Amino acid sequence: MNISIFYEKQDTYKTIRDLTYHIGNVSVDLQTINKNRQDIDIAAFTYDDAKYIRKEMQVNNEDLYFLYIYLIVFSQDKKELKYLLNKIEGICQSIGMMPRSANFRQEQTFLSCSPYMLNSEDIKITAKRNVLTSSLISTYPFISSSIFDENGIFIGTNIYNNSLVFIDRYNKEKYKNANMCIFGTSGAGKSFYVKLQILRYRLLGLEQYIIDPDREYTNICDQIDGTILKIGPSSNTYINVFDIRKESIEENNGYLATKIGKLIGFFNLIFGNLDEEEKAILEEKLIMCYKEKGITFDDKSLYNIEKDKININPTFKGTKQMPILEDLYRILGKDIRTKNLQTKLIPFVKGSLKFFNNYTNVKLDNELIIADVYELGEENLKFGMYIFIELFWDKIKKDRNIKKAIYLDEIWRLIGVTSNKDVASFIYKIFKTIRKYGGSAVAITQDVSDLFSLDKGTYGKSILNNSSIKTFFSLEEENILLLEKYTNLSEKEKIEIKSLKRGECLLFAGNDHILTKIECDDFEKDIIK
Repeated sequence: MNISIFYEKQDTYKTIRDLTYHIGNVSVDLQTINKNRQDIDIAAFTYDDAKYIRKEMQVNNEDLYFLYIYLIVFSQDKKELKYLLNKIEGICQSIGMMPRSANFRQEQTFLSCSPYMLNSEDIKITAKRNVLTSSLISTYPFISSSIFDENGIFIGTNIYNNSLVFIDRYNKEKYKNANMCIFGTSGAGKSFYVKLQILRYRLLGLEQYIIDPDREYTNICDQIDGTILKIGPSSNTYINVFDIRKESIEENNGYLATKIGKLIGFFNLIFGNLDEEEKAILEEKLIMCYKEKGITFDDKSLYNIEKDKININPTFKGTKQMPILEDLYRILGKDIRTKNLQTKLIPFVKGSLKFFNNYTNVKLDNELIIADVYELGEENLKFGMYIFIELFWDKIKKDRNIKKAIYLDEIWRLIGVTSNKDVASFIYKIFKTIRKYGGSAVAITQDVSDLFSLDKGTYGKSILNNSSIKTFFSLEEENILLLEKYTNLSEKEKIEIKSLKRGECLLFAGNDHILTKIECDDFEKDIIK
């Protein structure tokens, strides 16, 4: 079968004038003609249709087109041809379309379906239909979207038409930011997809930082010469949560003020949600901690002044010149108001979590760094995740001209109900501002309901809205219904997400929605396994 579609745009001024004239005439007829006349219903329908078309053209700036659709069915067998004709007529009639055979106009119809751009006057009168712009769009035959960003990385193929999907999430002209959200049930292909992203961006030389709570990325890190940072009881690597780094400065804020805000969030995780009075007292103790090391709100106090015979060389203070948890523990014990807080710090200073009470001894000179927090266990994961995220955030801000990405696996632990508003605000801030540092934040989770559990879903919704690219792997019904509240999922897309196979996803890239099958080569599979 060949299909040919013609569109003829009508003059807007003339169309509105003719419609107005028609509406006036039919209105008079409807008031004067006998209601028992058989054509009164037809007249009423044309009157309503004319008013609707005029309103859409005048109010919504729609245009009126004449639409012509021609179908040519061909076969080498007469019986098969008759069967095909009957079948097509039945399909058209079942959806409310009334086809007509081009009797004695076969030649004109044949030429209209040939590549000559001919639409014969002999068949136009019978074939034409009125259609507005919004309805015209639905007649376009290639309804499946396609994405092929020139400098993008290969994602997979469009499930409907097998077109290749390439996405350059750092394309500032096309996407408002480079952030991503990845949702999917366990075993749907979510982790494999993330590893493919890491591998392919590694080849392009991007800086990538991964928070790994389930030890899923160790193998790929070894295969492509990344660095693994472990924190836990058996680890020899330590990170001091009190470190102030040279690149940590925020706009319109000093070093110490910025750091105290982050520390309040971290200690909220340890002490539970503090009220305003408790936060004020804790801030006082934190200021005392830094003051003992000679660090104040004057940014100059963070520099060591080294003099030689010719020059004065200021150098930024290192980790050994910063306080550690033990210093705060000691200061908290001196005040009766903070005795209870000191007690909660015992595991971090003297107990099973004392590896948090050390000076930083890690180097961050690799373009691929994976933070392994698996040994911390379910209850303590959030502490390690927060420390690493703060460390990586400072690293991301170091050079705005370098493309980089931070992957936050199981992000619900930091913005879900088990977290607090200070921590969630910090994570949201990363998603909101990372774009200006040339970065991309990637949120990964299978617990969609937990993502929207804190503060009535405020932070989960904010992170979702600040991600230009969203990837939905197979999800359970309750998670789909939850996502519907925060995204523009259509009814069709909700059904599609539920029925996706392993390795298939619904991809939102800007305004494009594409069902995609994730593709990779065998050598990539060998690296990822």
